[in-house]
Amino acid sequence: MTNRLTHILLLGALSLSLAVGAEQAGQLPLRIVTGEVEQPPLFGPDTPEFRRTYASNPEKLTAAIEAQERHTDALLLEARASATAVGWNDSGEPVIKVYTNAETELSQIPGDLDGITVEVEHSGNFYALSTSCENRDGGDCDTTSVGAPAVTASADPEPGPRERHPRPVPIGVSVGHVDSSSGTIACRTSDGCHTYFLSNAHVVAQVNSGQPGDPIIQPSRGGGGTSPADVIGSLSYSVPIVMSTTADNKVDAAIVVTHATLVGIATPSTGYGAPKSNPTNPYIGLNVMKFGRSSEMTYGYIDAVNATVLVDYGGGTARFIGQIFIRGNNGDASGGGDSGSLVVASGGSTTRRPVGLMFASGGGITAANPITDVLREVGTVIDGE
Repeated sequence: MTNRLTHILLLGALSLSLAVGAEQAGQLPLRIVTGEVEQPPLFGPDTPEFRRTYASNPEKLTAAIEAQERHTDALLLEARASATAVGWNDSGEPVIKVYTNAETELSQIPGDLDGITVEVEHSGNFYALSTSCENRDGGDCDTTSVGAPAVTASADPEPGPRERHPRPVPIGVSVGHVDSSSGTIACRTSDGCHTYFLSNAHVVAQVNSGQPGDPIIQPSRGGGGTSPADVIGSLSYSVPIVMSTTADNKVDAAIVVTHATLVGIATPSTGYGAPKSNPTNPYIGLNVMKFGRSSEMTYGYIDAVNATVLVDYGGGTARFIGQIFIRGNNGDASGGGDSGSLVVASGGSTTRRPVGLMFASGGGITAANPITDVLREVGTVIDGE
């Protein structure tokens, strides 16, 4: 109770400074996706030459989001879909996307909703990115589950992302609660007094069962980490996840109190470097990249926004609202163990500005919490350039 009260007081003290800096940090409303943007890539051979996104009719985009929100409950609960979101079709018109699994009643999904075209995609179920293959339904597994054996140290001077790193460790590498699964360090953060790092609640807080003060290790148990030898911090605060198919969860996030001598601000040399401190607004078509424990450096783009998605945590299913859906440019944008990876913009004037926090995937689609929602919930700001 004392730790939670302390966090509430810290969050209250930060609220004014965060509000003042909101415009600088690019915290625009998620549903405003207008104008035309060209993004020349800065990183990655598999990144397209540029991706163009535009809204020829902003009013119709707003109408699509409103229609999606009106019908999502029925689509998820009655038609038993996995998720809904809003994206673009090939003509640059907004569409409502409905994501299906084996239990979806396809006959209950109409061709349009309130005059907005519906596109149906088979994604299967969505799972928290730490869920191992044996706990997923058939045919929708990654090859880098958290149950993988410990990785032997490489002969390279710089350790791999699953291995133990000299302190301070880079972001984007293996981390975990001393008693649970493997995931990824998103970034270092601060409340103006203490130093933390950010990851998912299901990585460093055992979803809802972790306690403030629990040891957090790098590498995780899957990489051979042990306590106390590999401890880099202790759990400070975890946002509760409501396990319900009608819940309005927004983030899967937790912060770990640490020190600048234990955690750095940049990825390994094979990654994108240090993120910027100020987030940018996610929009459909934005080129993004991430560095994570399992699939390391990947590139993709935001395929849909305002997603409502049911996520299987192995011990329960939670509904999340207002999420970002990402597709990879060359295969999946994530794999098991990439939970907690920071998603940043790739290319253009916003490159390396934070966009989201990866936490789940299904059928080649990666789900991420908008990073501004995450930072607001945990009450810290990003330590970056």
